[in-house]
Amino acid sequence: MPRGKQAPKRSILPDPKYHSIDLAKFVNYLMLGGKKTVAQKIVYDALDVLAKKKEGNALELFEQVVETAKPQVEVRSKRVGGANYQVPMPVLGNRGQALTYRWILAAARARSGSSMKDCLAAEFCDILDGVGGTMKKKEDVHRMAEANKAFAHFARRR
Repeated sequence: MPRGKQAPKRSILPDPKYHSIDLAKFVNYLMLGGKKTVAQKIVYDALDVLAKKKEGNALELFEQVVETAKPQVEVRSKRVGGANYQVPMPVLGNRGQALTYRWILAAARARSGSSMKDCLAAEFCDILDGVGGTMKKKEDVHRMAEANKAFAHFARRR
């Protein structure tokens, strides 16, 4: 149990090009060392490449990518009677979006390619095609939840 008050949620400004708060959050996840303009350039260039490959609106394609890669359930560790169980629970609130952003960036960074822009664009395309590191991670999480469905009754306990 935390001793102090919960930190207030900070509102962030939408990104300057597409005026999307979700895209601004993604840029913030990508950003390293406070270099926001570098992160924005990488994301915008990757979205331009994606829009050319898939022939559509870049922002709509980005939202489709996030929706496709978002997990529905996850497993969380729960201690019951001295034993730890992996209990499947639905992903609530913004956690699904945060997990998706982390998985996309981890998969893009793990790729061996010429630039981050190309790796990110390739990962976006792979997600829309249903393959790639991000989709593998999502399937692994869903498979783990399915395997531990027997312990779902522990989720309701408080």
